[in-house]
Amino acid sequence: MKHLIKLTVNGEEYEVAIEPNRSLLDVLRDDLELTGTKKGCETGDCGACTVVLDGKTVNACLILAVSANGKSILTIEGVAQGGKLHPVQEAFIEHGAIQCGYCTPGMILSAKSLLEENPRPTEWEVREAIAGNLCRCTGYVKIVKAILAVAEEMAKAPVA
Repeated sequence: MKHLIKLTVNGEEYEVAIEPNRSLLDVLRDDLELTGTKKGCETGDCGACTVVLDGKTVNACLILAVSANGKSILTIEGVAQGGKLHPVQEAFIEHGAIQCGYCTPGMILSAKSLLEENPRPTEWEVREAIAGNLCRCTGYVKIVKAILAVAEEMAKAPVA
């Protein structure tokens, strides 16, 4: 029997009828066609499916979609605003932190969440924040540098 759930994804409201055993990852990709959230290990080990659920980064493969009913979700598709890339996205490009790109959406969401919570992280704090995101292409050096560069720019910005 299907259940009707309501999700707010990237600021848009959706109603979806789903089987109770479907993951949030599958609903995002298959029903809402938001394929920026990647399907990797499906066991919560790689972080390719990282999204922000009610302000907290989670592995969408481990969340039953029915448990996300009524909640707010941010996927990589919602990070850029008004056609302008988010500073973290820009920094990943500038610092060559993107290789094959498979881990990039999850890395960006983890980095964005970190910087919203802690705008001046140490290198260790950055590494800790992205520890749940596996990248098979890099040694994480450029990814960490990109995130720290955004933090440095945020520190220079005047407080509004």
